[in-house]
Amino acid sequence: MLEVPLDREPHVGASAAAWAAVETGVAEGLLAAHAATAVHYLAGKELGAAKARRPVSAILSVFGIAAVDHAVFDEALQSPFSDFEDAVTAAAARLAGCECIVTLDPKAFRASPVRAFTPEAVSPLLQTRIRGPSPDGA
Repeated sequence: MLEVPLDREPHVGASAAAWAAVETGVAEGLLAAHAATAVHYLAGKELGAAKARRPVSAILSVFGIAAVDHAVFDEALQSPFSDFEDAVTAAAARLAGCECIVTLDPKAFRASPVRAFTPEAVSPLLQTRIRGPSPDGA
């Protein structure tokens, strides 16, 4: 989430393409509710506390919020994930009906019921949504 508002290389280009797909309505993008505090924390480490709200505000102006409620925590607790935060993200994505999770670490989501992609890997999928499938079905 922070690659675009903080202009972080090397993923800013692909992340910006995914961001633009959400911003233009080609795709719907959700941030798990618990991740907003993590985004603020990480932005604060880079920008300082006074400026950390700007990237959070930018993200929330484009992305919706996937609920993190009792059902999400129940599912996360029963999942095979070793990292509880990732388990909560995966459960929130599944219960929100997400088609995929976009992350810099898709290997962390191997146990996820929702497939995970890097920003670079999701970009071609988003391009298919923009153009539609090719005549040969690809």
